[in-house]
Amino acid sequence: MDAEQQYLSFRLGDETFALGILAVREIIEYGGITDVPMMPPCVRGVINLRGAVVPVLDLASRFGRGASIIGRRSCIVIAEMGQPPEQQVLGLLVDAVNAVLDIDAAQIEPPPSFGAGLRNDFITGIGKVHGKFVIIINLEAVLNVPEIVALAVEGDSCTP
Repeated sequence: MDAEQQYLSFRLGDETFALGILAVREIIEYGGITDVPMMPPCVRGVINLRGAVVPVLDLASRFGRGASIIGRRSCIVIAEMGQPPEQQVLGLLVDAVNAVLDIDAAQIEPPPSFGAGLRNDFITGIGKVHGKFVIIINLEAVLNVPEIVALAVEGDSCTP
């Protein structure tokens, strides 16, 4: 069994997060987002990705940290979730993409029961890389489409 897995690391503010590399389809430059009325603030809008309409989620806003400020390193990580025909493709707005990390399973701790500043279901684990912590996100929980749609109906917050 391969105990080491690869993760795409990225920044939101001063924090480093990671996402399993198998969920990442590509990374694109920020731009060309069309606003969609009546969406919660964490949904920045949609982009045209080679003829397909892809919603873009502002991860900082989804994590309850306010809207991302667009900078020169801001980009959109195109992620896939699920299996065809129910497969979802979504864009994740991040402040900057760092690198692909190899993290050994032994270097990943379970999410803390409190104090991480994020909902526990949003965190798969906390990885230790070069003496620093990397928060590994649970894509299925973060991109829970029915929950995000319900938030659009209920009000203006992206975190229930």
